[in-house]
Amino acid sequence: MTDQTSYQGPDRVFSGVQPSGALHLGNYLGALKKFVDLQDEMECIYTIVDLHAITVWQDPKQLSKQTREIAAAFLASGVDPKKAIVYNQSAVRAHTELAWYFNCVARTGWVNRMTQFKDKAGKNAEKASVGLYTYPVLQAADILAFKGTHVPVGEDQKQHLELSRDIAAKFNHDFDVNFFPLPKPLIKGAGARVMSLRDGTSKMSKSDPSDNSRINLTDSADMISKKIRKAKTDGGLMPETMEEMEDRPEVKNLVGIYAALSERKDADIVKEYAGQGFGTFKPALADLAVETLAPITELMNRYLAAPDELDRILSNAADRASEIADPIVADVRRIIGFTGA
Repeated sequence: MTDQTSYQGPDRVFSGVQPSGALHLGNYLGALKKFVDLQDEMECIYTIVDLHAITVWQDPKQLSKQTREIAAAFLASGVDPKKAIVYNQSAVRAHTELAWYFNCVARTGWVNRMTQFKDKAGKNAEKASVGLYTYPVLQAADILAFKGTHVPVGEDQKQHLELSRDIAAKFNHDFDVNFFPLPKPLIKGAGARVMSLRDGTSKMSKSDPSDNSRINLTDSADMISKKIRKAKTDGGLMPETMEEMEDRPEVKNLVGIYAALSERKDADIVKEYAGQGFGTFKPALADLAVETLAPITELMNRYLAAPDELDRILSNAADRASEIADPIVADVRRIIGFTGA
């Protein structure tokens, strides 16, 4: 087995967001805010994974619209296109080419163990697209086309990252090279898991049928305030200790959101509002959320009002991404043994 500890290469963050539905507060606190911080620490490559989106049928006009919305959200949240690369996946051919090579490296048993396919396909697995089945292999290609070393992921994506590591290790072993790094997860940080405003045991999701379950980045200040004021809580008062909050998921979620938005600890928020009613806490949280998100929404709307400029930014970024990925994939062709590579 090739010695993975001797891999030499730059630290490089890679992550992607799928253009299927509006981004929400959970995406901002769990991903976008971290993306902004990371761009000052390491080389960062962020992509809107439109190739992943079409593993289920997408309306073409809606796909274009949502791709621009995700790009606008990245930029409005503070991702600087001069520091980080933000592009749409389909504009860089290295993704699909490397995905095929990895389809020939990965084992069907590995893919069969991926639980997300079972969750998404449900009882209709026989009718699901082959693309949905091999989704995790494309995800490995996304990361490794840039020799990504660090991937910000949620708990639900850890299994896919493990597959990326397995594919990288097997490629290195099969061809007796030390070519690909084994990417590491970046999971830590406040606000990594924001729950529904209607159910504190379920993750905030853009696919939830209730719009009141989430705060969209496109929501107006009035909508944000109303959703927080209507957010589900229990009949008690604010907890006086952290222990009192453990069995109160909706309260725990709101306290966590407040802490993440204010960049403080949950315990500090509990101490500040201990024993007070939600009639005091919720308006304070609403004001904080509006103060944080309203400038992002305003800037998003400016970008979306100038689609040609947004497309220019994405196109330039795709060129920069290709400059990194194309030589890597060319080396892969050479290592495999393709003539003319």
